[in-house]
Amino acid sequence: MQTLSYILEKLRIKRHDNEFKMEGEFFITGNGNKYKPENLTIIKTYRFEGDSDPSDSSILYLIEANDGLIGYSIDAYGVYTNHDAAYDDFIRKIPVMDREEQLIFDLE
Repeated sequence: MQTLSYILEKLRIKRHDNEFKMEGEFFITGNGNKYKPENLTIIKTYRFEGDSDPSDSSILYLIEANDGLIGYSIDAYGVYTNHDAAYDDFIRKIPVMDREEQLIFDLE
């Protein structure tokens, strides 16, 4: 089973380690770009479950912006989430297109 740290390291190696963070009504990245849900696509989702501690459970969304930037957003499951309802609403509005078949996104 893959770990969160393993996937984050693979993203770093492929230069896809841009974190999308919630700020107001946008996701922002380290370069200052702002994105609305319609400017993004979730291209892969990874779920991680802690072996003994439910607070270790998290989800990583691999996201591509309409300008070609690829990055991620991480959230914890359920009551352990570190985001508010606005984050959940924002994520639900982003279209999902699983690109598992493309080698560029193969992080195995």
